[in-house]
Amino acid sequence: MTRSKPVYVLGTGLSHDGSACLLKDGQVCFAIDKERITRKKHDGGNDRLAIQYVLDAEQIKMSDLSLMVQNANFGMLKGEPDWFEGDRLPTGDVPVVAISHHLAHAYSAFATSPFEDAAVLVIDGCGNAFDDCIDLDGATIPVTPDKEMAPLWHEKDSYYRFDSNGFRPIYKDFSPWGSLKGYPLHPPTTRHSIGGVYAAASKYVFDGMEDAGKLMGLAPYGRPSAFTHEVFSLENGRVFVKYDWMRDFRTPAHSRDDFTLRFQHYADLAYGIQREVERALLYVFQQRFEAAPHSNLCYAGGVALNAVANRRLLTEGPYRNLYIQPAAADNGLAIGCAYYGWLNVLKQKKPKFSPRSYFGKSYAPPQIEGTLRRYAELVDLRRSETPAAEAAAQMVAGKVVGWFQDGSEFGPRALGNRSILADPRIEGVRDFINAKVKFREDFRPFAPAVLAEDCNIYFDCAYESPHMLLTAPVRPQWRDTLAAVVHQDGSARIQTVTKDMNGRFHQLLEAFKAATGLGVLLNTSLNRRGTPIVETPEDAMMLFLYSAIDILVIEDYVIRKPPDFAARMVQFNKLVAQQGAGGLSAPR
Repeated sequence: MTRSKPVYVLGTGLSHDGSACLLKDGQVCFAIDKERITRKKHDGGNDRLAIQYVLDAEQIKMSDLSLMVQNANFGMLKGEPDWFEGDRLPTGDVPVVAISHHLAHAYSAFATSPFEDAAVLVIDGCGNAFDDCIDLDGATIPVTPDKEMAPLWHEKDSYYRFDSNGFRPIYKDFSPWGSLKGYPLHPPTTRHSIGGVYAAASKYVFDGMEDAGKLMGLAPYGRPSAFTHEVFSLENGRVFVKYDWMRDFRTPAHSRDDFTLRFQHYADLAYGIQREVERALLYVFQQRFEAAPHSNLCYAGGVALNAVANRRLLTEGPYRNLYIQPAAADNGLAIGCAYYGWLNVLKQKKPKFSPRSYFGKSYAPPQIEGTLRRYAELVDLRRSETPAAEAAAQMVAGKVVGWFQDGSEFGPRALGNRSILADPRIEGVRDFINAKVKFREDFRPFAPAVLAEDCNIYFDCAYESPHMLLTAPVRPQWRDTLAAVVHQDGSARIQTVTKDMNGRFHQLLEAFKAATGLGVLLNTSLNRRGTPIVETPEDAMMLFLYSAIDILVIEDYVIRKPPDFAARMVQFNKLVAQQGAGGLSAPR
């Protein structure tokens, strides 16, 4: 009996945080953020490299695809389908479908959720224009723009109902493009989006829209009484941005010195924006629930990465069960596009739920060994039969460990396959990693990875958080012990780890617990400030060599810096400066 040929569906997102996702018979076999390949943070646009990555990982060609589904945030890839900010891979006879932005987000959330029937809510900074949207029929649209203005009105939140019969749009709100005032602090895209306000405050404080996640970490340092402005007007089920308060903010940070000089000013703003965003989100959740109640909600869009707000939405919101797409921002579009093809175009069944999001390719031993051989004169390395136990022992001894295993995580969080790890009990370890490993601001918090079965011992929560998308209060008796992973307000952005989710990482946590009695590790992404999480063994080695990481574990290989490492690096850098040392390179 011959085995039937697999059905492959490719999804691709060409917004910022570009990505590609390959489904094989309805299951994600590979997916990659473009930034992991190019080493350019939040890289997007042309999708050629991301598509080639997933095809090569599966060892197939474009001609093996049954379908390709795509999304670009502005326009629907009309006109020149083989070109978008550069040449794309030719599709040949492969059918190609384009879908609009919020619909892609919605499919990414529902298709990967544990629910067979659910409401889906998408909230972000800016989606497709009104005239690009293919999900308007049957939806309540509070304001419909004039036809000539339709290209300038963009999605800001969308609400759907999904079940075995497909999807039904319930409510879609749009916002006109362009800020009303050119204040130093103002939304950069649409006028009235929650995500736009958060991006505006982030740019004002950190001089970069890509730093929105930092604002959440800065907020606990703010004073509750210092920011008294009402940022949003909440009316008739809709959110509107007020602009009058923005005139008071005239000193954006243009450098780290600026930020340090006026730290409290920026912290107060972060606190106020966070509080107002939470108020607006709770309002939207309640209003959409009242319009079409459901016990299950799937949630996506860039705003869904706000872990502090997410806890309130889970514990105070109207939905009984909340699933947040792990790659909620635009990198998740590729997953949504692929599943739109599988479920809506090909009319296949929703796949069995899996919480895993490790969709990068694995690197074979010969490839790893080839990389390590190139650096054999710089480091001490050997293969270990017990890498988890050795790594745990090194952390107990105060060492910082780089942990590289199997395929990379898809999305913005390091979940135990591309992580920097340390003992959270070590005094000063947070400041050391921020300054000497990550090279980032000293206020930035780290996340605790905790054995799921032990979570309630240390944290006041009755829920799982496998993708670091929820915070929880740290129990008072543990705050001093876990100081390195406790935020200024006594909370932590937790990652609950199960054996099914990540067996090797769970084993490492168990080894650390066996040595210390503590089932918690400090976990942060294996990268440095301003760079993507590492993808390849080569990327990991470069970070290891040019930072203060003490030990690097790549699969079963344990790599250490010898006592004369500094002297060896001087010679290495000379070679790099001369001719690239036969292929060696400094960090990108």
